[in-house]
Amino acid sequence: MKIKKTSLIAAVLLCCGAAAYAADAPKPVKLPKPETGGGKPLMQALLERKSTRELDGRELPAQLLSNLLWAAAGVNRQDTGKRTVPSAKDWREVSVYAATPKGVYRYNAEANTLELLVPREIRPQAKLQPAALAAPVLLMYIADYAKMRDTKPDQQAFYAAADTGAIAQNVSLFCASEGLGTVVMGGIDKARLSKELALHPWQKVILVQPVGYPKGEEQAAPAGGK
Repeated sequence: MKIKKTSLIAAVLLCCGAAAYAADAPKPVKLPKPETGGGKPLMQALLERKSTRELDGRELPAQLLSNLLWAAAGVNRQDTGKRTVPSAKDWREVSVYAATPKGVYRYNAEANTLELLVPREIRPQAKLQPAALAAPVLLMYIADYAKMRDTKPDQQAFYAAADTGAIAQNVSLFCASEGLGTVVMGGIDKARLSKELALHPWQKVILVQPVGYPKGEEQAAPAGGK
């Protein structure tokens, strides 16, 4: 009986703690509805796609940020929830995180929101390259290996990398279309970044991709932004 009583007390405390955390947790940031029209023709975006390592810190307008995240891995088929990018076996194992000076957010494609995960700037502590530190938004692609069920570790790594590559290319083409700069980075201290993000062992940092205005270039107001 004593054991049962102790277990009951522990369960109540756990539930109360979870409820208190839920009450204190910041509400997700609602993004503007993505604008899926406009932009440059695909062939022109391909022609202008390039890596840009000199970025400035000008903040991206909320509409432009929403469009960017939708292009990265947003929902383009509402009836199934499927995305703008392919995913092996529809695992959707790669999450898009966005690091900004205000904190780190996870993009919730279904709700079109940003969920605050770390309420502070983490990039200096993560020892990232200059472009990743200067950009107003650093996209980070985190794979959840637990979602890739009944798959060998080497295959998990392969699928996570392939799916991440599709996201990174979507972002690169979007940036070419909107006059933004970006570069895909794999040479990062993944262990340090994982620690700053408090990731679980089954969550793996695959790549990061800073996005911002090219340094030294005056930009016209982007589509959907002011």
